Amino acid sequence: MAELWPLPAPMVDRMRRFADSGETPAVPRVAATVVMIKPIRPMRVYVMRRASAMVFGGVWAFPGGSVEPGETPPEAAAREVAEEAGVLLDPAALTPWSRWITPEFEPRRFDTYFYLVALPPGADPRALTSESDDTAWVTPEEALARHASGEWAMLPPTLVTLRQLAAAGDLEGALAAAATREASTPIIPRAVDGSLAIEI
Repeated sequence: MAELWPLPAPMVDRMRRFADSGETPAVPRVAATVVMIKPIRPMRVYVMRRASAMVFGGVWAFPGGSVEPGETPPEAAAREVAEEAGVLLDPAALTPWSRWITPEFEPRRFDTYFYLVALPPGADPRALTSESDDTAWVTPEEALARHASGEWAMLPPTLVTLRQLAAAGDLEGALAAAATREASTPIIPRAVDGSLAIEI
């Protein structure tokens, strides 16, 4: 059964204009993102607030970006984390978690692979580019609470991932859950009467 997520007014307007236009959906650009988990109890995840000039400006998300020609999604994910947070990751150490494709009515669409990884010993993430203006280590529950209060803006893929990690409890639980997931099957939200219908 699909879960419905209310859309903000600007997205509802885009959805309606697209439906009326009869246009062909934009081709999604392949991307990758990494949920870095600090292996402590309670576990914490690393999130960044995108700079206002960037795509999804002002939104809190995990480090990541587009896959470049010749790269695999894990290689792109590791490169983006190095560029955005100064942490070197082995692409082979990334655990697939999920795959999300932007709804068809959006003019810029992404086919994004989500990965989990434990923060390497001694690593100290820090914002290194102009793509973000704030960062935080938070428990999944704290991030969800900040969104619920209106303090943090987040998109459904981030929110769903945080909710799933909260249910997993800790790093070991998250990695065990990852082993049972169909991470390559895309989740594609559908527009339904001013909401997004998401099959999870």
